[in-house]
Order: sequence, then C-alpha cells, then structure tokens
Amino acid sequence: MIDAHFLKSLALPQPLECSKEERGRVCIIGGSREVPGAVLLAALGAMRAGAGKLQIVTVESRAGALAVAMPEALVIDVPETPAGGLLYSPVASMASRWDSAHALLVGPGMVEEEDGHEILKSLLDSSGEAVIVVDAGAPPRITELGEGLQKHIGRVIITPHAGEMANLLGVDKAAVEADPTLAASRLTEEFGLIVIMKGSQTVITAPDGIWRYEGGGVGLATSGSGDVLAGIVAGLAARGAEPVAAAMWGVFLHGEAGSQLAMKVGPLGFLAREIPDLIPNLMSEQP
Repeated sequence: MIDAHFLKSLALPQPLECSKEERGRVCIIGGSREVPGAVLLAALGAMRAGAGKLQIVTVESRAGALAVAMPEALVIDVPETPAGGLLYSPVASMASRWDSAHALLVGPGMVEEEDGHEILKSLLDSSGEAVIVVDAGAPPRITELGEGLQKHIGRVIITPHAGEMANLLGVDKAAVEADPTLAASRLTEEFGLIVIMKGSQTVITAPDGIWRYEGGGVGLATSGSGDVLAGIVAGLAARGAEPVAAAMWGVFLHGEAGSQLAMKVGPLGFLAREIPDLIPNLMSEQP
C-alpha cells in the first residue's frame, strides 16, 4: 500500500547546491489546436514536482499562447495536421533538440492517433536513457511497439484509465473495471511497462511488483487531472527519481493534493489547475 510511511524507503532526490541542469530536464510533447491546455497542466505538474528545465513541443497555432502562459518553458512550435494535431515528420526531424532530456512526456492533448503513434515510436527508437511517460493521446496502439518497448523495460510509464486500458487490450471496459490489477499486469508482463492504472483505487504494476494507492477522492475525476499527474511523474523522473519511485510518488502527491482540495474547496468542483500548487508543500512534509 502506497502511503507516507511506505514512501520513507523511497526518498526523493533532494538537490542542495546545484544548477537547473542538475535538477533535470523534462520535455513535454503534445497539445492540439482544440486542446492546448493539457500541455500547460502537465507542465505545471512537472515544474512543481521539482524539474529544473522545461521544454514544450506543441502545435504552431498554440505555441505562442503557451509560451506566454508558461514563461519558464522553451516552447518549440511544430506544423500541424488539418485537424490541428501534431504532425509526425517535423517532430521526428527535431529530435536532437531534446535528446538531452532526462524525462519525456508524450501525449497530453494529442488528437491524431496515427501521428501520435509514430511520434511515440520515434521516441522509443531515439530517446536513449530518458524515462518516457506516455499519457492520453499517444498510447492507443502502444502494444504494436513491442520491439521498441523491449529496449526500455522498466523505463516507460503509461497512465491509462479503464476506458483507455480496454482499448489497449481489446476488451470491454467492464472487464478492466472488474480486475484492474490483472489488466495492468498484462501490459507489464508482456512489454515491461510501468502501468499507473487510474481509478477509484490506483494500481501501479511494474516488472518488480504491484502497489496500490487508495486516497485521492472522486474530485480528482475531472478534466485535466490526468495531465497534471503525468506531468508530476515526468518531473520527478527528470530530477532523478527511479521510474517506479516517480510513479509511486506521483500518484501519492496527486492523490494527497486532491484530498486537501476536497477539504478546502469541497469534494467536487476543484480544478485540475489547482493541484500543482500543493505539490511542493506536500513533498516538503514527507520524511
């Protein structure tokens, strides 16, 4: 069970006197013309989790607005598809611009399945030792990327909810909801993925174990909450947390922030954008 006591054995890296480079670089690839805010929410989560440097790769029509909304980021604009999604070929050709990233987050706000799939495939082929967090728009066909995933066993983290997991496995959503641990374990066993199976009880499966977190509350089931979670996990990985530890801490911090907001605002009605601001204090309160 993931709680504050359990996490004592997985202390987060605590840089003292160092540069922002040593605190880690995170790159977030995602967004679309209609859903640009997902990248912003993920970026807030990553920086509040303690990453030192941030890059955002997003569609050209929204890059300027994101650069203003997130002045801490280097924003790279990419040509977009007619539907307003990220176009694969320019992203692949720019890969050298983020090859020094310690963590990559791909998927928030992405709407083009084919291009998202090719972007993820390209990252698996070229990302070296970076931890890769896969969220929302990128994973629908991740099971087709077995060869690439085998090169990153234990370093790719995916964050599906029950509906997304059902699509990945080709089963009914009800089957996933009936046994989320079994569903997540299938992907871990076959591909070496770290799976954050989101739900009323979050299950994390990894090549070396299974863990559960029971906090948070129904208020976290709101638009943008998953983007924040993915950003927190990526930020923790960028600053040096081992991938499994980043997943555990990310789920815990996200859930505890939800619990605090439920007490402050109400069990329903708080916003995803309010979650990141609580993360630094929650980290400082832990042993």
